[in-house]
Amino acid sequence: MPDLRPLRNLLTDRIHALPLVVVYLTDGCNSRCATCDIWKVPRRNMSLALAERLAADCAALGVRRVVLSGGEAMQHPEWPRIATLFRAAGARVTLLTNGLLLNKQADAVRASIDDLTVSLDGGTPETYQAIRGVDGFALILEGMRACAGLPITTRTTLQRANFREMPQIIDAAKSAGAAKISFLAVDVSNREAFGPRFADLAANYATEHAPLSPALTADELPEFAEMLDRLERDYAADFASGRLAESPAKLRRLHRYFAALNGITIFDPPRCNAPHVSAVIEVDGSLRPCFFLPKVGTLADHGVNQPLRSALNSTDAIAMRAAYRAGERPECERCVCALYQSPRALIR
Repeated sequence: MPDLRPLRNLLTDRIHALPLVVVYLTDGCNSRCATCDIWKVPRRNMSLALAERLAADCAALGVRRVVLSGGEAMQHPEWPRIATLFRAAGARVTLLTNGLLLNKQADAVRASIDDLTVSLDGGTPETYQAIRGVDGFALILEGMRACAGLPITTRTTLQRANFREMPQIIDAAKSAGAAKISFLAVDVSNREAFGPRFADLAANYATEHAPLSPALTADELPEFAEMLDRLERDYAADFASGRLAESPAKLRRLHRYFAALNGITIFDPPRCNAPHVSAVIEVDGSLRPCFFLPKVGTLADHGVNQPLRSALNSTDAIAMRAAYRAGERPECERCVCALYQSPRALIR
């Protein structure tokens, strides 16, 4: 019998089953990205005891997919064991990684997960290092090749420093065996996901300080539009096969996002129901509805452990889901990484 519980999520603001869970295994990171502050904070690792509790809770909630993230998830010394716990609980496990440790830990990767998502933020070594703060371009491509046999997706955060290299990024990803190649816009406004580094610029983007932001400027938008036209022409086969994860129409939404940041048009909020079909668990058990919304609870309330189901249905969590559904969360207007699950997709 199909599990219909996720459909009940869409009818109310309570969670009855949870298709997707993102687990921050560590907030340590071996990259030094210009657009993220997480590497500046003291490193913490999720305890194995908490991971074991989560795996048991995920089985009870019918979790279908677990994404191991961070920080850099592969810096957690027990990450393969934790991945195995979630797989044993019935979930498909995705490893979201910067790829710097893939070559060194390729055997563990192939043995412990179902698929891999690798950040690839440049099409040349120089651009990659300028954005990520480390010399890792060749290393991550080598690591992807070492993990041949796994479904691999590359994800590129488009910004001023790399949008001109989209063809090189696609070619590099294909050469390393990527099954899917994905692009999203750099976030410059959300304080929850990546820290406050660019939030003040985004609040009033059209200032003399705008060039300090990684977001495209108004002067660069025509060039970006030409680039998207070029991609649609030159990579038609990859769009048709789905290797390029976003259609040309979806990639043009990125152009509209940057235009809105520059005050040229209004923001076009993406379709999203992430808080009703997913959750983010941080290293200390704190709970978020998604990457971009504030914390709504914890799995250790006042020092007392509580099941994930209880935390998901706390008063604050239910109120947050009601607020975003009503269009009352300003973060959603500028979201760069929305998730939408249709009712049909939720029936399995």
